[in-house]
Amino acid sequence: MDSSRFVVISGCSSGGKSTLLAEVGRRGHATVEEPGRRIVRQELVGEGSALPWVDGAAFARRAIELAIADRRAAADRPAGWVFFDRGLVDAAAALQHLTGEPTLDTLRQAHRYHCRVFLAPPWPEIYVTDPERRHGFDAAIAEYHRLLVVYPSLGYEVILLPKVSVAARADFVLHTLAG
Repeated sequence: MDSSRFVVISGCSSGGKSTLLAEVGRRGHATVEEPGRRIVRQELVGEGSALPWVDGAAFARRAIELAIADRRAAADRPAGWVFFDRGLVDAAAALQHLTGEPTLDTLRQAHRYHCRVFLAPPWPEIYVTDPERRHGFDAAIAEYHRLLVVYPSLGYEVILLPKVSVAARADFVLHTLAG
């Protein structure tokens, strides 16, 4: 599996990640929706409890399973970039934060992504909550700061996304990957 074509867009909640992925998708690149949002939608329909505000550890474990399945499915996609809205590292970091389980240790060599990871910084001017994202801005910032430490600790180069238009952000990402 050529995981060097798997690009993670991570960072602060409501920092414009999903909007950026929609733009790179519009430009013809493969994208993978955030595992957490898919889980929340499924759990709300089925009245499940693997929700981040009900059972954060169960939610993170489901996100890990889904992220691994997403990587397997992405391997079958045609050549070219595959952009992930968050991914396995985010889910493992959440589980380790919540439980103290050393889930990140297994990711140093296995389940790698492209060596450059793009992080959306906190952007209070665009931050919103919705039925799938109920946590406040302070929790989003705390998670962002954890990810700023976690990704480099696993050998990834973190590239901060500029606070510019969606089109300019997409140009930035694609230009950075080409260079």
